[in-house]
Amino acid sequence: MKRIAIIGGTGVYSPDIFKNSKEIEVSTPYGNVTLLESQHSEAIVYFLERHGKNHKLPPHKVNYLANIYALKLLNVERVLATAAVGSLSEKLSPGTFIILDQFIDFTKNRPSTFFDGSNGVVHIDMTEPYCPELRNILIQSCKSLKINFNEKGTYVCTEGPRFETPAEIKMFKILGADVVGMTNFPEVVLAREANLCYATVAMVTNYAAGISKSILTHKEVMDNMASMTENIKKLFLTAIEGIPYARNCNCKNATLELGSLK
Repeated sequence: MKRIAIIGGTGVYSPDIFKNSKEIEVSTPYGNVTLLESQHSEAIVYFLERHGKNHKLPPHKVNYLANIYALKLLNVERVLATAAVGSLSEKLSPGTFIILDQFIDFTKNRPSTFFDGSNGVVHIDMTEPYCPELRNILIQSCKSLKINFNEKGTYVCTEGPRFETPAEIKMFKILGADVVGMTNFPEVVLAREANLCYATVAMVTNYAAGISKSILTHKEVMDNMASMTENIKKLFLTAIEGIPYARNCNCKNATLELGSLK
């Protein structure tokens, strides 16, 4: 069977996405990880709450290494992730889905690699940070469901947990970012180091500072995310059905010439 994981971010805490799920715990060298396990469309599907139960972990405290390592131990091959984001453009309004194709890292203090020396030195290629095969499946699924979305976008990841200043947003726009968030890095890099296929659906919940005509609040993010929950459920269920058994991308060979995650 296919083994697929969903990493749910802010506002996407939906055990009801899959019926008859059971809770499991996976022990990793970086800590224990709790997930929900279920089945859908000839696939074993794991649901991982990125921020933990009841949103108890801020972005800079999420144990990204343990989360991805746990998926590797479960023999997961594909990962579909969500990310609540602020828009840097009035053209990307709240409610829009974006199938990310690039990222910019502006985090500061996060462990961001499995290869810190103890597992060897690896310089992973990130020319295509997000799996092209998974991205295409998500794009086609959005089209079939008639969801309002953009086929690509650049995500800038900040350290958090504070929101960004208007000056920072202006800088990020100059650098080419389309949306801003606090969680996609190092998750996307760790997935590649683990040879997993990984793609993210960014969900625009608000305009960023300086773009928005009002101050930013977490309540606004949560309220707008709630309005998109049904569409993200439909999107992921449709995408899971469209994912082939065999991987036809190079994600599985990302560390082939460099060494592998132990």
